[in-house]
Amino acid sequence: MRTAPTILHLDMDAFYASAEQAAKPSLRGKAVIVGGLGPRGVVATCSYEARVFGVHSAMPMAQARRLAPNAAYLVPRFGLYREVSEQVMALLRDLSPLVEPLSLDEAFVDLEAGQTAWDAESARLTGVKLRGDIRAVTGLTGSVGLAASKMLAKIASEQAKPDGLVLIEPGTERELLAPMSVRTLPGVGPATGDHLRRAGITTVGEIAEAGEDELVRLLGKAHGVALYAMALAHDVRPVVAERDTKSVSVEDTYDVDIHDRVRVRMEVQRLADRCVGRLRGAHLSGRTIVLKVRRYDFSTLTRSETLRGPTDDPAVVREAAARLLESVDTTGGVRLLGVGVSGLADYTQEDLFAQARTAAAAASAEELEHVEHEETEEAVEEPVPPAERRWHAGHDVRHAEFGHGWVQGSGLGRVTVRFETPGSLPGRVRTFRSDDPLLEVAEPLPLVEGRPGDVGSPAAGGEG
Repeated sequence: MRTAPTILHLDMDAFYASAEQAAKPSLRGKAVIVGGLGPRGVVATCSYEARVFGVHSAMPMAQARRLAPNAAYLVPRFGLYREVSEQVMALLRDLSPLVEPLSLDEAFVDLEAGQTAWDAESARLTGVKLRGDIRAVTGLTGSVGLAASKMLAKIASEQAKPDGLVLIEPGTERELLAPMSVRTLPGVGPATGDHLRRAGITTVGEIAEAGEDELVRLLGKAHGVALYAMALAHDVRPVVAERDTKSVSVEDTYDVDIHDRVRVRMEVQRLADRCVGRLRGAHLSGRTIVLKVRRYDFSTLTRSETLRGPTDDPAVVREAAARLLESVDTTGGVRLLGVGVSGLADYTQEDLFAQARTAAAAASAEELEHVEHEETEEAVEEPVPPAERRWHAGHDVRHAEFGHGWVQGSGLGRVTVRFETPGSLPGRVRTFRSDDPLLEVAEPLPLVEGRPGDVGSPAAGGEG
């Protein structure tokens, strides 16, 4: 372990909820809960105001509603979160070539590798400047931990929350760790924590006192040795700049089980297109197409097909996903569908896939004709109605007369919109018919106006 606190851990504060509060003036200082809003939804993130009521991430949304019935409940806007994350990661890369993202809102940085810190004081100044830059660029806050190892830097950022900075001086680590719960250490979850508690070990200091042999006896060699080392503040893991993406996937959970086979096929095609969008956004292609189906009884099936070479062709992915679906029985109903691509590469082989599609079409022409005939008859007997416009709570909209706003709620053929922008005062609320031709889905506005490179500009709005 190094002798200076030059490993930085950044954790954005209540990231999704904070981004929503920054975008919506009327929600600042209020309880905001972001996640799936259906009966099977869970909390992705909640604001600190919501945590006062006992709400936390991964909690079933139904329980969150009981604890905080007056909170604002919003559907995630991952496009916005990714854009803000890219701004933050760019600031981190300015500090060092060694940046290890853990998620959209969390990363390690090796400041020594970037020659931006070499001792405690330079590390602290770098952390202070980073927090100011993040606020200036995104309007959000992040908590920073600085230490001589990744484990300690992460512990420090947890202590710094919200909107703070904590530096752990080398030589003070064991004293700091000793009174902390065993659950503080990486890899100690509820099961391991309970196992240690039954052995009379509840703090990190007691792990160190128990000794390596006792921990190996309790937890096995690999886990016991690693846990003992961490209790002594030994962590030599380096900051790894690139983490290889293993796969790209998307999935949807449905509030009501889908029984109609035609609807299931349509959903799979839609998911395939979304998956390809993410694939292309990452400048990747892939060889293996994966279909995931969770049925009415919670049984989960996966099917995969490996192609002759990597592709990012939406038609190829759609066709492969459709073939995989044919091998799955969905008659009892479907509650979740997912499409993924693995075996990733940074190039494509479109010529091979054109040949593959031709060959597959020739080999199964009779079978496909039979399937298409059945689908045509089904469509004639039971026409699929045009998709109803869906307005997701929290998502951006634009009205031809009133400008930019966000969906506050919808149902019974109506949609309620609050017209405000990140830089405005809290706006007024208006209700429209859900099929109002003057109302349309809009792209999120920048959280901080006037940043160089921002696309578009906020519309005038935010009355009242």
